[in-house]
This record gives sequence, structure tokens and C-alpha cells, in this order.
Amino acid sequence: MKKVLFIDRDGTIIKEPADEQIDSLEKLEFVPGAISGLRSVMQTDYLPLLVSNQDGLGTESFPEDTFWPAHNKMLQTLKGEGVTFAREYIDRTFPADNAPTRKPGTAMLTEYMTDDYDLKHSYVIGDRATDVQLAVNMGCRAILLQKPEVAATMLNTVQQHVLALATDDWADIAEFLRRTERRAEVKRATAETDIHVIVDLDGGGDTLVNTGLHFFDHMLSQLPHHAGISLYCVCKGDLEVDEHHTMEDVAIALGEALRTALGSKRGIDRYGFVLPMDECDAMVTLDFGGRIDFQWDVPFTREYVGDTPTEMFKHVFQSLCAAMQCNLHIKARGENNHHLIEGVFKAFARALRQAIHRNVFSYELPSSKGTL
Repeated sequence: MKKVLFIDRDGTIIKEPADEQIDSLEKLEFVPGAISGLRSVMQTDYLPLLVSNQDGLGTESFPEDTFWPAHNKMLQTLKGEGVTFAREYIDRTFPADNAPTRKPGTAMLTEYMTDDYDLKHSYVIGDRATDVQLAVNMGCRAILLQKPEVAATMLNTVQQHVLALATDDWADIAEFLRRTERRAEVKRATAETDIHVIVDLDGGGDTLVNTGLHFFDHMLSQLPHHAGISLYCVCKGDLEVDEHHTMEDVAIALGEALRTALGSKRGIDRYGFVLPMDECDAMVTLDFGGRIDFQWDVPFTREYVGDTPTEMFKHVFQSLCAAMQCNLHIKARGENNHHLIEGVFKAFARALRQAIHRNVFSYELPSSKGTL
């Protein structure tokens, strides 16, 4: 599903004059930081839309020929900086008309209120309480271009609930959006398992692991701490048959969530590698280059560790590798089988931490080919 940015114009991108009409080129002035902030946001996976109320546009009080020169100049300037909108939505009615198309009404935007769009993780960006109310009505979150102390006096309780960020600095908005997009949820249900996985690559969420296999839970719980991510993973599987379906399907769902959360992969370090840990030598190398290659060299001397069969760990990481669409090479040596596989999970987590690390101000794709 596509995430959307519903971006206001007056007071958000360009300054709003006292008469609230930008009807000449002389009145056209950009909000400080708006151009650089928008340019940064354009490099994310959000679909950018321009949504604006223009009171009485096309009437005697606001003739068309006074609106379009400044509006088109704004668009031309933004385009020169790499900022374009997928579509523009301009309501021409007066406030007294109470038109359903006028913000915070949603009638202009109903095409985005479908299962094709992820409104839960979409944002309205604006400078007024009506912009935040649009977020309430759309079922998404809001970013208010006001100082926090000003925002606190503008919004009612419901509006405050959907407010994700209040700031008067576009740089804060750009950094926030680029940091909060790396989250994914996967629900996978088969005749054998029912799995729910939520991953947040930048942390900040609840961590809970419950697969019904205690030692497997213990291993999966190493990932959030050592990779710096948040993980919710709950599985109800047919353990009365055996452990295979549960462990395989959890790995598939987790891999899908990690791949989805990475998104475009822009700005990530891409590679991860870890050398010896504890008394065991555990080495994991990882490359999110989009090609799948799996190598495993971890000899066990026990059939089970706790309630989990050791033969399944190779299959877990092989399934994870395929779902993540990466190169994953794992080699480990050690005497204690518990420490051996725990070292592998910790090494994988540390390699993952290195590979997913992202510089939010450098959004280059980590490939000389220009694609991953």
C-alpha cells in the first residue's frame, strides 16, 4: 500500500499574506526552509499531493488570472529544485458554503480512502487546525507547521491525538518523515500457522516475541536488542505436528517485514559483517543488494537445544534470506550448542544493524548500478 503526504500550500509552502490571497507575483514568498525540506521529502516513498483551499477562486473576489501566475511560478520554482506533486487538489468554495470538498472535508480525496493506500502511516502537513482536522477525517496523522506551544493552544483533544509532530522548522519535518517510514506489518495465515509480525527498523515500538517455542523465542529476542529494531512477532502454529511449520513460516514473515520496511533502500549502508563473539566464532556477512545467495556452515553436536531442533536453524536463516532477498553467509564454530546458535543470532543482528543503518541527509542508493 502507498503512503501519502497531503500537503497544504498557503502558510506551509508559501507565506500567507494578511488578506489571505496570493493574487500577484509580488506576494509570492516561500516559507523559510520549505524548498529544501520538500526536496528532501521527495526522496522518500511517500506520494506527495498538494491540497489547498482557495476561497472563491474564479469569482469576482478572486479572479482566475490573478491566481495562476503566482501559483505556476511557485510550481516552476519547486520543479527546478526537484519538487513535484503527483496531483493538485484545489477547492474554490467559500467557508460559508460548507462544501464537502473544502478542507477539512474529504470529498476531493476519496480515491485515497481505499485499501490501495496506507492512510494509517500517511500524513497531512499544514499550518492550521483545519489541516489537522483533515488528518482526523482521513484517518491519518498530522504534522503542524507551528511551534509546539502554539499548537497546544490551537487543537482540540481529538486533533491532538493524531498530531505526530509540531514544529516551525521544515528541516524537522524532513528528518521526521525520513526516520519514521521504515516500519512494516505482515500477517500470514495458512492451514498450519497464523503469524503477526511488526518491524520498526528505527526502534521506538513494543517488543514481544511468542512463537510457542521457548528457545526459538529466546533467539528471536536477540534481534531487537542487538539490531536496534523493534519486533512484535506472535505465531500460533501446529506444534502438535512438529516445529517445522512454525519456524519456517516465522522466518518467511519476518523476512518479508524486514524487506518491506527497508523500502527503497536509499541511504542505507547495505552491507553488514560481524566477526568473533563470546567464546564462539560466529561470522555473518550480509548484503541487501537484491540478489539471493545463502551459505551455511554451522555444525551442531546436539539434536535439540531446549525445545528447538538444531537442524531447523539452517532452514530458518535460509527462509529469512529468501524473503529478505539478500546475500546471507553464516559460519560459526563452538563447543556449546546453546552459545553457538545464540552467537549466530547475535552476529546476524549486529550485521543487520550495520546494513540497515541510514544517513537521513544522504539519500543515495547504495549501488553504482543505480538500482537494487
